Amino acid sequence: MRLSQQARKRTPVHELSLCNGLLRQVEQVADAHHAVEVTGIVLAVGPLSGAEPSLLSRAFHLARIGTIAENAELEIEHAPAIVRCDTCGVETEAAANALSCGRCGTWKVTLKAGNELMLKRVDLVPAEQPIVAAAS
Repeated sequence: MRLSQQARKRTPVHELSLCNGLLRQVEQVADAHHAVEVTGIVLAVGPLSGAEPSLLSRAFHLARIGTIAENAELEIEHAPAIVRCDTCGVETEAAANALSCGRCGTWKVTLKAGNELMLKRVDLVPAEQPIVAAAS
């Protein structure tokens, strides 16, 4: 079934796929720590990551249904684009649509940060530890 052009604009398909992958990682973290619930997730999103934060947020609300993170809140931290100038060697922040040195203005730069989509924190509710009574 093909989606109409209008439906594709409303459906954050790419971001939904990213959220599904994110939730697989979150479930692995929760399993490793024997958690019963995830209450919060912090994600760093760079302007060159290929993900739109507002669409990620919308997609997360759909993707979390039926998972250990069903009631979790997603916090998105916006990471800046940072470039290192190949001419003068300075690292500066740059606009995503104009990757140039903030000091000398050259376009000969290397991207150091800004393309990340990184899971930074998972807030967990641990499983209750069974009470072990001492034998008398």
